[in-house]
Amino acid sequence: MAFPLQGDDAVRYTSPTPIPNPYWVAFSKSCAELIGLPLANNNLPFDAKWLELLAGNSLEIASYQFTTPLASAYSGHQFGVWAGQLGDGRAILLGDIKGQELQLKGAGKTEYSRMGDGRAVLRSSIREFLCSEAMHALGIPTSRALAVVGSKLPVMRETMETAAVCARLAPSFIRVGHFEHFASLQNTDRLKELADYLIAQHYPDCLNTSEPYLELFKRISNRNAQLVAQWQAVGFCHGVLNSDNISALGITIDYGPFGFLDQFEFDYICNHSDHAGRYAYHRQPQIMHWNMACLASAMLPLIELSYSGEEAQTLLKSALEEFPLTYATAWQKGFRDKLGLYTSEEADIGLIERLLQLMHDSRVDYTTLFRSLGNIDKSTLVTDISLRDHFIDREGIDVWLQDYLARLASESLDDQTRRMLMNKVNPKYVLRNHLAQQAIELAQQDDFSEVLKLLNILSKPFDEQPENEGYSKPPADHLPSISVSCSS
Repeated sequence: MAFPLQGDDAVRYTSPTPIPNPYWVAFSKSCAELIGLPLANNNLPFDAKWLELLAGNSLEIASYQFTTPLASAYSGHQFGVWAGQLGDGRAILLGDIKGQELQLKGAGKTEYSRMGDGRAVLRSSIREFLCSEAMHALGIPTSRALAVVGSKLPVMRETMETAAVCARLAPSFIRVGHFEHFASLQNTDRLKELADYLIAQHYPDCLNTSEPYLELFKRISNRNAQLVAQWQAVGFCHGVLNSDNISALGITIDYGPFGFLDQFEFDYICNHSDHAGRYAYHRQPQIMHWNMACLASAMLPLIELSYSGEEAQTLLKSALEEFPLTYATAWQKGFRDKLGLYTSEEADIGLIERLLQLMHDSRVDYTTLFRSLGNIDKSTLVTDISLRDHFIDREGIDVWLQDYLARLASESLDDQTRRMLMNKVNPKYVLRNHLAQQAIELAQQDDFSEVLKLLNILSKPFDEQPENEGYSKPPADHLPSISVSCSS
């Protein structure tokens, strides 16, 4: 069973709407291996009928018969405001394959499409496909993307574009918004069904505790605290951290106007629709904490099954207060690892924060800077360190480097071992917006070679890949800034 709840208040059975003349845009071999899908020599499915299935044009293939495709209802807060019922407006869940839910995004209207057409466009589908697989390769929990199927079907957004369907996988697409939905309906029975399913399928250790529902909340909150710490460390901005976009499994889902940092800015905003900067880079941790507060409120009736209202609120408030502690621990470890510091000293936090401030002041390229730190030996003279040239405040970075070298001297690892470890957490390649845009523009001319090349490069983000050196560089100064919105 792909979704644990049945009935009109929870799901609507909805078949995908076929698209004309579908064709392969991109396919992930790594993701196919996850579900044991046999591939031919061209790294496409051996059974050609998979194209029709992932286009939404068929529901049967080989031993799989997806007879009850559905869209689920959920609610949520959007940009901090209660939006009421939302739901899968353009995502249709086909069913399970080897423990993974197969969902088609852009496969047509559902009961929850509201005023939308239920479609996704080629542009956004390529971005979601590439980023899902890139995040997986970076070691960050995420939904996966199996394929993008295109069609010349016209779709109107800001301009006329063409349709595409992104086939994505996850152990579950249950989100905070599902809990909020049934809490808003005051339906404790449904909340209990949802929580019981998550515990049985994804958090079985909760059953070994005295308060399984409270423990479930703690586990979800803890996972999301660690997730956002990983985002911060790699320089990833989600763009739309509405409560309905937050996974109950603590994985990255719903890729929209995301962006990886190029020039470092604390207040970088990747979504041009986010006029107030609610989801800016430096606000992501507090917004995720806010979303966990939404989850706590939604799960309150479950805790009240065993405690009075006041006691239940106290327990959830205490559990919620663990979030910033979990986040801080994960953030500090993440940045210590990025700096090659494997023992813990109190002064490390100041060292990290000073570097980030210097990077912000000089708009230093985030990925390049951290990757280059691994090249510094303990015996290096500050004046011989070339990365100084990226900073306007030369005196400030020189002082920082002197302190950093002194700190490295207190570490027992030799330079070669430390460099190897640092290069395993500081990627050389990330999905920069200008790279994605180049691939999209070629794909819009029916040339998908750059999508596949990027997929290959981003599948090995920590490797040197000298033949692809140019893909590690920040965008050239003459390239216009790429503005991304929620439109897809």
